[in-house]
Amino acid sequence: MSDVRFGIMTAPMQVEYEDVLRVWKEADALPEIEHLWLFDHLMPLGGDPLGPTFEGWTLLAALAAQTSRARVGLLVTSNRFRPPAMLAKIAATVDVVSGGRLDFGIGAGSRPSVPIARREYDAHGLPYHDAKHAVGSLAEACTVIRRLWTEAEPFDFHGEYVDLVGAYCSPKPVQAPHPPIMIGGRSAGVLRIVAEHADMWNIPGGDIADAVDRSALLDRYCADIGRDPAAITRSIHLSVNYDEPALTLASIREAIDADFTHIVLGLSSPYPPEVAGWVVENVITPARRER
Repeated sequence: MSDVRFGIMTAPMQVEYEDVLRVWKEADALPEIEHLWLFDHLMPLGGDPLGPTFEGWTLLAALAAQTSRARVGLLVTSNRFRPPAMLAKIAATVDVVSGGRLDFGIGAGSRPSVPIARREYDAHGLPYHDAKHAVGSLAEACTVIRRLWTEAEPFDFHGEYVDLVGAYCSPKPVQAPHPPIMIGGRSAGVLRIVAEHADMWNIPGGDIADAVDRSALLDRYCADIGRDPAAITRSIHLSVNYDEPALTLASIREAIDADFTHIVLGLSSPYPPEVAGWVVENVITPARRER
């Protein structure tokens, strides 16, 4: 269990800023919680469709400035929302603000089959391209972002989806050569990008058999390009059941047995008082004791 890292996710919808800040400060004081996450949506995915939802990167910067230990990130940012050079600049800024604690999560964006997520694109005037475009542009974005973080001189990039002239990022991220890149998703196209670009791969929990199958497919894609599959940390998001923590523990047990060593525990709102300590006492500590 020494290589298993636990964190929490607080989806910033249907909550107040003070609520999220409270949970993050509580968690930052508990070494058993090693990473803290938000999501990247512009409108609620559940509850009141007109309820509050905070913009992910803005909120992440604010929370990074008020924490000092845990790693921080978005699970995961939508490549559809922001041009990649702008996203590289935003992420570099957050890495500086956090003192080098950013885990950079990115994905292709919401699937067309999720209407409640699709509406946020229309509502904000954002284009919503097909899956081929989403996957192709994600691959180019990962290439461009890595170059912006690491190259010392301006460069031009003329791809199928991204076109840059004199691209340059300053300041660079604190972390060298760059913040760890986490790519989230399960499609074959995204997993090929994971094999090439990612330090971590995340998949939602709920169907461990599917997660295992997707992980095996990622192994094959790594083999195809000569990369050691063990170089990519396997991450999974699991929802916390406040009423029956034993169900959460069972999910954690399955995930660890399937070699997922980066566990993101999703907290539903409203957050109980001292919820971070509750998670440590009722979920993380028992999970470690079982191993």
